[in-house]
Parts: sequence; structure tokens; C-alpha cells
Amino acid sequence: MTNLLQPHPVADAERFLELARNVLDIEADAVRALKKRLGEPFLAAHRLMLETKGRVVVTGMGKSGHIGRKIASTLASTGTPSFFMHPGEASHGDLGMITEDDVVVAISYSGESDEIAKILPLIKRRGAKVIAITGRAQSTLATEADVHLDAGVEKEACPLNLAPTASTTATLALGDALALALLDARGFGSEDFALHHPGGSLGRRLLVHVSDIMRKGPQLPKNSPETLLPEAILEMSRKGIGMTVVVDSQDKVLGIFTDGDLRRTLEKHDAIRNVRLADVMTRNPRTIAPEKLAAEAAQIMQTNRIGGRIVVTMPDGALLGVVTFNDLLAAGVV
Repeated sequence: MTNLLQPHPVADAERFLELARNVLDIEADAVRALKKRLGEPFLAAHRLMLETKGRVVVTGMGKSGHIGRKIASTLASTGTPSFFMHPGEASHGDLGMITEDDVVVAISYSGESDEIAKILPLIKRRGAKVIAITGRAQSTLATEADVHLDAGVEKEACPLNLAPTASTTATLALGDALALALLDARGFGSEDFALHHPGGSLGRRLLVHVSDIMRKGPQLPKNSPETLLPEAILEMSRKGIGMTVVVDSQDKVLGIFTDGDLRRTLEKHDAIRNVRLADVMTRNPRTIAPEKLAAEAAQIMQTNRIGGRIVVTMPDGALLGVVTFNDLLAAGVV
């Protein structure tokens, strides 16, 4: 069995590394060259995609198709409704996906892809606008499209100058540029992004609200200000979050008493049996509203160094719950 960890001969290793570095240089140069060609065609494509009443339909064959799928996915996740249509399947019924309100982004480096050439007249007949991304401005696709974006490269990174490499990288970068320019034009923000990605860590951070994870009801430790410390300590022990909330007869928050407060009280008092919470509690604690994002609760804990708990209240100061650092951790917010 071949040992995959066995090092290459020094000469071969240097050659492979040099080849890899050359690939990266060629592809980086191809992307940088796009900057000089951005202008009115890019803005025209941007306007078409921004103003369409329908969706952006991306199509491409072979490697262009793989890049097209990624572009469609990026558009969809950043606020531009989009999907990928395989040009081969389009001739067998999938053209029904396209309406006159849509914009079609057709990708073909040569601009002469047979599969796209066959469906292009039918797309135009439906009334959909066409944006072509090619490497040849005089190609059939480029000249027949409503807008042409030039993704041409000086050479491929492939040593044989055959495998699509620099050209696919340049096309993908151009698609990203369109998607993010559209994102900005739509005012698409982080909360919008989270709504498109509810399964990811960003979604958890931005979509979880304090009310979703706060401790309430029987889980909530609370006492009156006249409660003596031994009874308050029992309440803290029963609820297990290292604190109790001090409330008045209307359940309005007056203060909190924590493990830290208990240690400080023991330093000052030889006996605590007759000490009232009102005399040793921390008054006016930091609070948060239930509709706030849980990420904001985490930020308050970190910024104010208030320990691993924050009290949740109504606007009138009535107690609703408590959020702990462990609750934030369990929800995937931190």
C-alpha cells in the first residue's frame, strides 16, 4: 500500500509548488483584469436584475454550469430570487420555468454553446431579458444578448491552456460582484441574511430572541425585599442559577442577589440569619426586553461584566424571566 505521507523528491516538490503558485498568480491576475472592464455593461446588468419583477434564471453547460449554480445560489442567499436551469433540460420542458418577467444570465466562455444557442431564441420569444457572460465579445451569445459582460482571460491556468480554470474563476468573481452590488442596492442586511440561513450559526445568533430562551415560571428564582437571607439562599439553591430576583408586591424588579453578593455579605456580617435582602441586594440591575435578540443579551453580559445572568422585564419593570450564559450557549448564540 502506498504511503501517502511519504515526501516527494526535493526536485519534484519544488516543481509542484511552483506550478501551484503559478496557477494562483494566473487566476488572481484574471480576476484583477476584470476591474478595468467594469463599466456601463455591468451597471446595465445590475439594473436589469434589480428591477425585474420576476427572478434571475442562471444557465450554463459543463464547467460554466457548475459556476452558474454557485452564482444562482449566491444571488438567492443575498436577496435576489434566483435559480439555476440546465440548458439541456430546458429543451425538454424546463423552459416553462421562465416567464416574461425574468432575467436570464447565460454563461458560456466561447459564447457558442450548442445547448444555449438552441434555447436562446425561445427565451427571447418569451420576453425575458438576457445577460450573457462570455469570453468573446463577438460570439453569438454575446451579440444576441441584451447585455454582455466580458469575462475573458489572457490564458487559462491549466498548463495545456485547455481546462477551464482562470476563466471559471473570473466568471465566478464577476457573479459575486453582481450579487453583492445587488445586495447593497436592496439594503439587504445581516438579519435578512439570517432569514435566508436559519440553519447556520449566523441564523441562530440573529434569529433567537430573549423570550425564546429565558427561564420563567417555576424556573425563575424570586423573593421579596423583606426575605431573610437563609430563605433567599434556599430559593437560589432550588433554582440553581446562582441568583434570585428581588421584586415588590406587583412583581416589579427592585434588585438582584447573587452568589457574589452573598460572599460580600459574609465578609461584612458575622451572622446573616436576620439580614434582609433589601439591605444587601444589588439595586437597579441591568435588564433586557423579551423581544431583543439573544445576541444582544450576550453583548450586555460581556460589555458590562455582569456575570452570566441578565434579568428580563416588561417596559413597566415587571419581571418576566432570566437569561443565563448557559442558556445562550445551549441555544448556539455564543
